[in-house]
Amino acid sequence: MVFSAAQLIRRQGVTATGMRDVAEHAGAPRGSLQHYFPGGKEQLVNEAVDWAGRYAGTRVARFLGELTDPTPSGLFSAMVRQWTDEYTGEGFTKGCPVAAATVDWADSTDSTRAAAAAAFARWSGEVAQALTGMGVPAERAEPLATLMISALEGAIVLARAERDVRALTTVARELGPVLDACVTRRN
Repeated sequence: MVFSAAQLIRRQGVTATGMRDVAEHAGAPRGSLQHYFPGGKEQLVNEAVDWAGRYAGTRVARFLGELTDPTPSGLFSAMVRQWTDEYTGEGFTKGCPVAAATVDWADSTDSTRAAAAAAFARWSGEVAQALTGMGVPAERAEPLATLMISALEGAIVLARAERDVRALTTVARELGPVLDACVTRRN
């Protein structure tokens, strides 16, 4: 049900995602929602946001594993490619569930704002750790991870609005050399 909630949130936002919709999408009895989520929709949304943050963090290791010679630009290109592949293959109907929850609900629900901040922090931490492993000084890795995620999230929003991957390919192309220039040692 948490996965189903994340999928629905990334497509239609938090407000438009009802508990019944989640149960139906998951193929679960509606009564199971009350059993597993006694905190209601807020708990379910927060768990979906947490799941999405963990998923994004684990993708970083997968992306690195697919690179023969890991570089900061290669990692960022892989992060971007996940979205360009989805948009060119499936259309522009979905975005990041963490961003959607942040925009849609975080202002009114402190626990969701905190869950979104924690999800972004987890993802950013994995990116920063990867950058450090590629030779970026530790004091630069965290700010660069924030830059990478911010650029990616912004490009996702633009791509969905424009129904074009232009913003995604642009941030990968333009940010790549900047990221690689931050490597001070080769591992």
